[in-house]
Amino acid sequence: MAGAEPLVQIPLAQPAIWKKITAVNAIAPEGESNESVEPPVERARFPRGLRLLRHTDFERVYKEGRRHFSGSMTVFYSGRADKASSNARGPRVGFTVGRALGGAVERNRMKRRLREAVRLSRSLPRADVDIVINPKKSLLKTDFADVQKEVSRAFAVIEQKLGSKPV
Repeated sequence: MAGAEPLVQIPLAQPAIWKKITAVNAIAPEGESNESVEPPVERARFPRGLRLLRHTDFERVYKEGRRHFSGSMTVFYSGRADKASSNARGPRVGFTVGRALGGAVERNRMKRRLREAVRLSRSLPRADVDIVINPKKSLLKTDFADVQKEVSRAFAVIEQKLGSKPV
């Protein structure tokens, strides 16, 4: 490489002003307390045992189950006669939100709202039942308290319909 120029090293510039970093200590100094500091809150989860997860279970609920209609959702439900298909006892809930209801952001928001309404519901059916909740577009504009009431009402109807019959 006859015509190649030698590599020139450029010195890196040092910052003219160094910022002082202050360490934060979580322990309160003597004479003060940490009472105003809240411990981190563990997020409440929707347990895996209460979720409907398999495609075959969703298909069975749609084909063999019954329906309950409300203002902002349709609830499909079917009793689980075959105990071998699942070790879970009690109700299992699944959610389906089709692409026709909006983009991914809206669909995920619908699922989060429904999941929270089910989690907060105190009236889960006691029967071994699989439930699929299919929201309508109006769910996004419905007040959350009304969503909770609709979910509780749907669960009460399911309990009434399946509670008197052996599953």
